[in-house]
Amino acid sequence: MTAIRVLLVDDDPLVRAGLSFMMGGAEDIRIVGEAADGGEVEALVDRTRPDVVLMDIRMPAVDGLTATERLRARPDAPQVVLLTTFHADDQVLRALRAGAAGFVLKDTPPGEIVDAVRRVAAGDPVLSPTVTRQLMEHAAGTAADTRRARARERMAALNDREREVAVTVGRGLANAEIATELFMSVATVKTHVSRILAKLDLNNRVQIALLVYDAGLLDGDRH
Repeated sequence: MTAIRVLLVDDDPLVRAGLSFMMGGAEDIRIVGEAADGGEVEALVDRTRPDVVLMDIRMPAVDGLTATERLRARPDAPQVVLLTTFHADDQVLRALRAGAAGFVLKDTPPGEIVDAVRRVAAGDPVLSPTVTRQLMEHAAGTAADTRRARARERMAALNDREREVAVTVGRGLANAEIATELFMSVATVKTHVSRILAKLDLNNRVQIALLVYDAGLLDGDRH
């Protein structure tokens, strides 16, 4: 088994020590480096080649948001999971739009943080449907009409089946759940998701969900 390579980024040494201890108990996870600020991340990524960066949002010099945007703009960027103390936060939303794979709360049980790292490494987001909806609702408001028009224009690039899959991703369903609901194999779902990402020039499923929400395709608004 190839271990998942993880880089820890947090300005609090006690938090880093706790995360390192927590991850150290998992045979399939290897801590390859630690950083105290977002400004150190790019050089460490070049040196350690992590699969996942587990990073605090709030740091004194270069915060996790800026570091995420810089990382995700690079080719072959690692996945980024953000640590936060907030359930719904404009800063978290900004990071998700920049390409972060999701976020975990700092008071999340250790086993769930480890599971989140595994899921992200496997290509799945780490936002539950409830938390996804909280973030999306939090995003609604300013310039909503303009955002909706732009999102619908982008969604027009999808065929009907891809659009159906995108909506189920927006509802927070996992691949197996989508397969059951839309009567297709899990492999076919994965193929559709990959095509959606490519057609819409998105990084991950969370960004699909945000675009679907912006287009007004969730709940009863499917026009």
